[in-house]
Amino acid sequence: MADRIKLLPDHVANQIAAGEVVQRPASVVKELLENAIDAEASHIKLLIKDAGKTLVQVIDDGDGMSTTDARLSFERHATSKIKTAEDLFQLHTKGFRGEALASIAAVSHVELKTKTTSDEVGTLIRIEGSEVVEQEVTVTPKGTSVAVKNLFFNIPARRNFLKSNTVETRHIIDEFHRVSLAHPGVAFSMFNNGAEVFQLPISNLRQRIVAIFGPKTNEKLVPVKEDTPVVKMEGFVLKPEFAKKSRGDQFFFVNNRFIKNGYLHHAVLAAFEGLLKEGSQPGYFLFLEVDTKSIDINIHPTKTEVKFDDEHTLYAMLRSAVKHSLGQFSVTPVLDFERDKNLDTPYDYKNKPVGIPQIEVDKNFNPFKESEPGQKNITFPFKRDKTQNWESLYSGLQQQKNLQENTVNLDEIEFESEVVTGSLFSESAAESGQNTFQLHNKYLITNVKSGMLIIHQQRAHERVLYEELLKNITVQEAVSQQLLFPMELTFSKKDVALLHSVREQLEFTGFSFESFGDDTIKVKGIPTATTESGVQIIMDNLLDDLNNEVPDTGFSQNDLLARSMASSLAVKTGTPMGKEQQEHLVNSLFACKEPSVSPKNKEVFITIPLTDLDKKF
Repeated sequence: MADRIKLLPDHVANQIAAGEVVQRPASVVKELLENAIDAEASHIKLLIKDAGKTLVQVIDDGDGMSTTDARLSFERHATSKIKTAEDLFQLHTKGFRGEALASIAAVSHVELKTKTTSDEVGTLIRIEGSEVVEQEVTVTPKGTSVAVKNLFFNIPARRNFLKSNTVETRHIIDEFHRVSLAHPGVAFSMFNNGAEVFQLPISNLRQRIVAIFGPKTNEKLVPVKEDTPVVKMEGFVLKPEFAKKSRGDQFFFVNNRFIKNGYLHHAVLAAFEGLLKEGSQPGYFLFLEVDTKSIDINIHPTKTEVKFDDEHTLYAMLRSAVKHSLGQFSVTPVLDFERDKNLDTPYDYKNKPVGIPQIEVDKNFNPFKESEPGQKNITFPFKRDKTQNWESLYSGLQQQKNLQENTVNLDEIEFESEVVTGSLFSESAAESGQNTFQLHNKYLITNVKSGMLIIHQQRAHERVLYEELLKNITVQEAVSQQLLFPMELTFSKKDVALLHSVREQLEFTGFSFESFGDDTIKVKGIPTATTESGVQIIMDNLLDDLNNEVPDTGFSQNDLLARSMASSLAVKTGTPMGKEQQEHLVNSLFACKEPSVSPKNKEVFITIPLTDLDKKF
C-alpha cells in the first residue's frame, strides 16, 4: 500500500497558520502594533487604506533589526523572545511564537524597511506570498516600517468573507484602542485613507482614556487601586449611571496584555450588584499585574485568553477592590439617611498634622452701642426704630370683626362630602361609551366580539413607531422640528464616525445636523415625536445597538435604525395614558402590517375568549 501522509510545502503551511493568526485586517494591525511595542518604540504610527484591505502600515522608532534578523523574522517559529519551553511561563513581551510575520507574508504583499541605531544604512525586503522577491540596502530612519498590501490576494475566498469597510475599520479601531490603552507611555497616531483619526501623545492612563473616548469620560471615571502579594490592580470603573446595554467599554489587561475573561467580568458585575438597571453593563478599564509564572497565555492563537493558577482568589480580590472604590467615592448608596457629607473626613487628611483652631474675639464689640459719625466700630446690623403711634397698627380691626359677624351665618355654611358611587368606571367613561381601559399603567384592555383583548402598551407603540420610521427611511421623507439653538452632543471619535455612517438614514427619520466634528455633533432639528432631553438617550441607545449587531449597509442597517429609535421613543411601562391616547394607540396598532409582534419579535397582545371567562364562573 502506498504511503499517504506527506509533508506540506512551506507556503501551504504558512497559509494554514495564517488562518489562525490573520482572520481580518484588524489581526494584522494587532500583530504589527505589538511588534512595535516589543521593539521599545516611543512613537508609533498606523496607516490604513480601504479598511486595511489595500494597506496596513505601522511605522515605529524602535530598536530596528539587522539584515540577518530582518530576513529571519519572516521564517516560521523564528523568535528572539523564547529559547526553551520553560520560557513560555516567564513572558514579558507581546509576541513570542514567531509566526505572525510569516503568516502575514503568506497571504499578502509585505514591504519591510528597518535600521538599527548603529547601522548607517537599513534593509529593504519585499515578500509576496511567502516568496522573497527583493532584498537590498536602503536609506531609512531608525526603527521599522512594515507595509502589508493586498491582504488575502492569493485566497479570494477569505477576502470575500470580509465585511464592509465600515465594519472592518471599526475592528481596526478596537485593536488600536486596546494596544494604546495598555501603553499610555507611548505616543500613537492613526490615519485612515490619509485623514487623521487619532493623535495620542505620551500621557498617563486617565489622560489616555479621555483622549480616546472623549472629554466627557473624565467625569465618569472612578479610580480603582489595590496592591497585594498575589495581584496588583489599578485602573478605573465607570459610574453606574453611565452603564450601557452593550459591553463595549470593558477592558481587562493582564501584564499590559488585553484579555477576555468571563469569570473576572462576573466579579465586576458582582461588585455593581444593586447599582445597575436590568440588562445594563458596567464599563471598566482594569489592569492586573500578576507573576508571569502564575498564568498561561499560550492557550489561544490570538492570545486574548489566559489561564490563571488561582482564579478564585483573583475573583474575590477584584470584587472587593471595585466595591471598595465605589463606596469610597460615594457612588454606592448608604443606609444612614441623616448622614452629613460635610462631616466626612477626606482620605488626604490621614497624615495631615493636627492644628489647634485659633479664635479671634473683638473685646470692644458692643451690639447695643450706636456708632458715632465717622466711627468704624462694628455695630449690630439690625437697628430697631423707636416705635411711635403703635396703636395705629390695630386700627380698623374691630370694625372689620363686627362686619364679618353681621354678614356670615355659620348655620348656612355647606361642607363638601364624598359622593359614594356604585359604578365600576367613571361616569365620563360610561357616558362617552369608552371601551378601552388601562391596567396598572402597563396594559390596555378593550373588548372584541369574541371576548377581551389585552395589549402591551410599550410593545404596541414600538410596533407603530417602527413601521412609521421604516417607511420614512424607505421613501426618504420625514417631518422635523427645528431647534432655536443647535444642540452639541459629545461622543468618542469612533462613535462619531459610526453616527456619520448612518447620517443619511437619521435625517430621513426627522433629525437635522449642522456639523460633525472630531468628537462632537451639532443637531439643529429633531423628530416631532421626541424632545430635546431625549436626543442624547436616543443616540446612546442607537450606538449600543449598532456596536452590538454590527450591521452591514443596506436594508439591515435601516431596519436596525428603525428598531432602535422605536424602542427609545415608545411610551414606557408605567406611563399613564388618557382616553384619546389609548384609543389612538389601539387604532394605530391594528393599522400596522404586523400588529401581533413587536420589532423584537415579542407578543404584543393576547385574546381571552368569552368562553374562557365563563368557565371561571
